[in-house]
Amino acid sequence: MLAASAAAAAQAEDLTRARLVQTSAESTMAARFLAEEIASRLERPWGAGSDAKAPLVIVARPDAIEGLLPIALRATWRANPAGSAARTPEGFSVRSLRAGSRTALVVAAETPRGRLFGVGWLLRKLEMESGRVVAPSALAIDTAPVQAVRGVQIGYRFKNNSYDAWTLTMFERRVRDIAIFGGNTIQVIAPLSDDAATSPLFPAPALETIVGLSALAERYGLDFALYYPQLAKDYGDPDAVAAELKAFEALVRRLPKVDALYVPGGDPGHTPPDKLFPLVEQEAGVLARVHPGARVWLSAQGFDQAESEAFYAQLARGPGWLAGVFFGPQTRDPMAVQRRRIPARYPIQFYPDIGHTMHAQFPVPEWDPAFAITEGREPINPRPLGQATIFRHFAALNTGAVTYSEGVNDDVNMTLWFQLGWSPQVEPREVLGDYVRVFLGPRIGVQSSDRFADGVMALERNWSGKAAGNAGIDATLTLFDGLERSASPIQRANWRFESALYRAVYDAWVRARSRAEAARQAAAMAALAQVSTTGAEAALAQAEHALAEPDTAEALVLRGRLFELAGRLYTHAGLQLSVQRYGASAIERGANLDRVDVSLNDRIWLTRQFADVRALADEAERRTRLAKIADPAMTGQGGLYDDLGDPDREPHLVRGLGFDRDPQMLESAIDGVADKVPDDGWRGAWTTYAETLYDRPITLVYRDLDPKRTWRLRATYAGEDYQLPMRLTANGVELHPPLPRATNPMTVELAVPPEVMRSGQLRLDWTRPPGVGGGGRGHQVAEVWLIPDPVSSSVSP
Repeated sequence: MLAASAAAAAQAEDLTRARLVQTSAESTMAARFLAEEIASRLERPWGAGSDAKAPLVIVARPDAIEGLLPIALRATWRANPAGSAARTPEGFSVRSLRAGSRTALVVAAETPRGRLFGVGWLLRKLEMESGRVVAPSALAIDTAPVQAVRGVQIGYRFKNNSYDAWTLTMFERRVRDIAIFGGNTIQVIAPLSDDAATSPLFPAPALETIVGLSALAERYGLDFALYYPQLAKDYGDPDAVAAELKAFEALVRRLPKVDALYVPGGDPGHTPPDKLFPLVEQEAGVLARVHPGARVWLSAQGFDQAESEAFYAQLARGPGWLAGVFFGPQTRDPMAVQRRRIPARYPIQFYPDIGHTMHAQFPVPEWDPAFAITEGREPINPRPLGQATIFRHFAALNTGAVTYSEGVNDDVNMTLWFQLGWSPQVEPREVLGDYVRVFLGPRIGVQSSDRFADGVMALERNWSGKAAGNAGIDATLTLFDGLERSASPIQRANWRFESALYRAVYDAWVRARSRAEAARQAAAMAALAQVSTTGAEAALAQAEHALAEPDTAEALVLRGRLFELAGRLYTHAGLQLSVQRYGASAIERGANLDRVDVSLNDRIWLTRQFADVRALADEAERRTRLAKIADPAMTGQGGLYDDLGDPDREPHLVRGLGFDRDPQMLESAIDGVADKVPDDGWRGAWTTYAETLYDRPITLVYRDLDPKRTWRLRATYAGEDYQLPMRLTANGVELHPPLPRATNPMTVELAVPPEVMRSGQLRLDWTRPPGVGGGGRGHQVAEVWLIPDPVSSSVSP
């Protein structure tokens, strides 16, 4: 895209004293945008250079460029004019022109939006800092976006981890940043959703802010979309329909601009297709009267199999008021299936979840439970390579995306989706380079912007494998510490810098505590394993001493840094990293500062077990109990053990396609972590589980078993409090019928019929009732033992 030789790229054009050529009124907005963005970084007005030979910067329609150039540069322009991309609705051309001592930088586009995006591209390539702005030399680009929609959702609501603390001034900055990176759509959740009506942090009422966001989209020439869930219990009730239509019309009449309406089938709400389509058809009629030309989109979110079929049947009728279908979380059928089933006249848009790491549309694959337990579902989560994998996996099936965001924690991911939608082959590393130049400056103190981009890429690698064994986590923190030392005070106070630093520190804290907690538990278990020699009380005392070892001073420094950075992030970005301190709506809504001290071993469960053991009167019984606690995998009995949900301890789990081939994990096993944590008295092995979605079974496979032996199976069912029953089969033979989970956790112990084991191979499948909708979750298995020698079947809590 960037046509410049290596030698030319090493040069630069100083635009510090450039003159921005005044153009027609229709180009004023983009030119003013450029001048304001440069001036804010230059820390003085820009664009009024008076030197006769000052570089010129021109933003205009292609046909107007030549008349705005000095005579000396016109031939150069005629030799390399704007390309065809500049004539498209959002495309543009940029040219560096030189003739003798005269130079000009030209942004040419037919439309106001194209000129805005051209200016945004230029801002991403400039090196801007106090007192200096420089452009790479020999710029020549002609580009138009591949995808028609490149948007992000803004939720001004209590659940959001940051936006409910934002003012319209802050949102205007957000809108400008969206435009700089080529985003063309701002989607806003309606004031009434599956949330509290207000937030204690709101600086203004929800409706007032949403109206303001619509006005901002209008001011900057971007599309404004309304995400409008249907929340009434029964739209078969005419009164409910009338009330909904009245409320809807009142809302859209208040909004200065609406270009699109997005109505989900569920998540939130749940309206079956036979009621959803007639209701939204009436809303589409209202919208057409108030905002002519607005397009209407529906999703099949939350539908079960029967409702999905009803959805396709409604689409087959060809409703003319419907623009297309959007594909979001909790959609039962894969996008490829939807594309085959949906009439070709209806395009599919993507509504990907970029904000969550687990219990989500795109969970982090094989994520260390230590991260999941502490940093949680909604942490600061740059995943540049992961997001590119998701985008490219689905790109051929959709016409664009509005990303589902929960605030500033997913800021990097949002930016990547804008640019991937513009140019699907763009490398994430290139986007990160632009990100740093725009938001932090060309240098972080004495270090280059490339170092910060390296750090963001490293944050993604931090989450690969176990924290305890990932020495790269320490190297990542060292990198960011160096950047912090050399950064300017303004850069250090930039919330994007603080966000990356917070993640780097948190990862290092988790690594330090994972290693320490594992060592403490290993020492405790070693003491218990010696109980036959030392006696029960001595073993207990040694184990308790090991578990009580304090964190090191070095680790506690990291903890202190987290609290300091969390306060800065709330001040600078409204990011709510704690419920009590900063008003987060819940811990899972990004408030991982509240999980900073959660146990990463079984200390609390063990302490309770130790109390029970001490209450036993018989020394032999005490020793037996402690020996069992010391061998949870039953290796002493020849047991084959899987701690499901822990990627390193599930040797028999069939993983399926995996994230790279199946980013939504519809055909893959997922490593999950329950809402419970070890501090609730759960063992870590109960907290983690394997999970699959919809009708795919959880499968374990054992090979080369001794067919002459008899075996018993023991399994722990634990996780979230789903009530769907699970069925278990062994080589196709039912071991237990659909069984509801009576307690959480619940242990099932069963004899494996000898005839099942004759081949020496064993396949276990856990399934839930077929056809269920929602998020597709509900069958979760935490632990499995296959133990030689039979016992009678039983089910016990």
